[in-house]
Amino acid sequence: MFSTLSHSVEQLNRVPISTMMIALNSPKSETYTNTDGLKVIERFFDLPLDYSKPEGEKIRVFARNLIPADKVKDNEDEAELPYLVYLQGGPGFEVELMSNSGIVSEIHDKGYQTLWLDQRGTGLSTPLSAEVLTSRYNDEQIAQYLKRFRADSIVRDCEAIREILLGDKEDPEDRKWTIMGQSYGGFCAITYLSFFSEGLKEVFITGGLAPLVDHPDIVYHHLIPTLVKRNSIYYEKYPRDIQRVRTILAHLDTNVVMLPNGGHLTPRRWLELGIDFGMHGGIDRVHQLVLRASNDLELFNQLSYKLLQSVQTRQSFDGNPLYAILQEPVYCQSRAPEWSAARSLKAHPQFSWEHVKALPDNEPVYFTGEMIFPGTFDDHSNLRPLKNVAEIMAKDAAWGQLYDLDQLAKNDIKVSAATYMEDMYVDFNLAQQTASKIKNTEQYITNQLFHNAIRVDAKDVMKRLFHLSKRQRD
Repeated sequence: MFSTLSHSVEQLNRVPISTMMIALNSPKSETYTNTDGLKVIERFFDLPLDYSKPEGEKIRVFARNLIPADKVKDNEDEAELPYLVYLQGGPGFEVELMSNSGIVSEIHDKGYQTLWLDQRGTGLSTPLSAEVLTSRYNDEQIAQYLKRFRADSIVRDCEAIREILLGDKEDPEDRKWTIMGQSYGGFCAITYLSFFSEGLKEVFITGGLAPLVDHPDIVYHHLIPTLVKRNSIYYEKYPRDIQRVRTILAHLDTNVVMLPNGGHLTPRRWLELGIDFGMHGGIDRVHQLVLRASNDLELFNQLSYKLLQSVQTRQSFDGNPLYAILQEPVYCQSRAPEWSAARSLKAHPQFSWEHVKALPDNEPVYFTGEMIFPGTFDDHSNLRPLKNVAEIMAKDAAWGQLYDLDQLAKNDIKVSAATYMEDMYVDFNLAQQTASKIKNTEQYITNQLFHNAIRVDAKDVMKRLFHLSKRQRD
């Protein structure tokens, strides 16, 4: 049985990384050069599962180091390039191999080498999967194991890796690095600022000024009105989809529809496609699925394999179970999440097919957003074995501290953030509260970009952030 992870601020800092002898083991690595002129170093690190027990079980953590060939002549030049560490959104998503374009080229052009971390439990970093977990542990043990995969452990991994890669530098300033957090990566960046700011030169955050709360209820209270607005925009743009969606849901309600991997396409799962509404082009992508499904039902009175395959591809919970399991616990500090999204939506019946199907045919049913429900663990085939684990974690109040508000109030590390007024995942008003609590924070605020702007318009976003970073106050 694993002990629960319940760190106080003192516990978080009780065991310094430098005393753990992690740096005695050189990282495993593999080097090659890709066709974009990037030197790629695949780095693997064996790090503690539980940092309060550094000599205990280890996990493997992976990070991909990209070095622009046109910026270095030899190994000495390479060693002088400062690091920028990218923290991915999620929770529970890996970073794919990046090409030398978009965000990568924008960062490299500023003289950095980059380190793209697969956060623990994702990608090549001891990836979590139901079949491995259930073959080794019981449900209670799995729940306790998964509690070690939040931001408090992720930033510990970053510090351990920084010690390994930069700990032998003579100048203390050269032992620091810059971090950039997108979405949930921004949450991690604020945890990093709270407990290990001494390892940081600078922080960039895009769509990730985390709500400094102890429970997700307040998060959903703020996000649901934005989700309502996005649904209204969807149906205003595609008014014929009101009836199409109702027809699709009626079909799913009266038929058992299986997806290619054995998942169930229920009305609830169809409405979960609304998670895409907050991304650039998301409304149009959902409409295309609705149009194809409607066309299938008109022609065949059943849904085609191609449609089912497309729906399955749009929902990645089966391959990234950590996203579903930790969706609500990532906000928790000493409180149990208790299926916050499901409880919060009860006050908004327009999101319930059971309610709307009894209303006139011109009444739309609303798609849900970034929300996980108990039934999600029935609908997705690879989540089913973890349903009891999710129930255990939903009732667990023993979650450790993620932020140190006193430290953030006296923060002396430059923080430059891109904040999106129409963000459907990180509420703008809560983000402003967060910015006001982190000293030395400046923002680029816009209502023209959405949550995934760093992928869609990296040039503009990074230009704005680097301008903020170097701006001299009048």
